Amino acid sequence: MEGEIDKKEVLEKVERQEIFSKSLRAGKRTYFFDVKATRRNDYYLTITESKKRFNKDGRFHYEKHKIFLYKEDFDAFMEYLDEVVSYIKTANPQVLDQNDSCDDDSTDEYTNVEFDDLEGAESTGVNLEKSE
Repeated sequence: MEGEIDKKEVLEKVERQEIFSKSLRAGKRTYFFDVKATRRNDYYLTITESKKRFNKDGRFHYEKHKIFLYKEDFDAFMEYLDEVVSYIKTANPQVLDQNDSCDDDSTDEYTNVEFDDLEGAESTGVNLEKSE
């Protein structure tokens, strides 16, 4: 019985905390906008930037950066965000191609492979499909 109570409390806490969520895929990054609630049911926003990174052994992990934004800061945050975005659009109006990246280390995720290198890759169990 005690285990069931603990599970129920955890589920209620999770349901209470996560109110609304949106995600934005932007090139090699994904941004998550999550509305959550405190124990007092006060809402706040978390913005998470997630990037898939590869280790030298080929395994991957997700590098995440998170910002917590509270209701009392929404108006000022939006004002400043709007101001700096407007500045960037005016001062540097070039639009990057969807495939362009501002990452200095963006080439770390790719290996130069010749078409001939792919022959027989299917028979060795190598997955040739691009994963999203």
